[in-house]
Amino acid sequence: MTLKTEPNLPEHDVFYARLMAAHDGLSTGESLTLNARLVLLLANHIGDMSVLEDAIATAQQA
Repeated sequence: MTLKTEPNLPEHDVFYARLMAAHDGLSTGESLTLNARLVLLLANHIGDMSVLEDAIATAQQA
């Protein structure tokens, strides 16, 4: 499996709105905790260390 960096989410605006809504009313700390939980859940779902390493490296470049 390789990291997909091209758009791959059909309803990306819907997802973004849902993600932002999940942060409504949260403190900065709570928001950071939510992000960390989400990253760990998605990493577990991906389950491929090489893809996760690529994602980390790509995110660090941005």
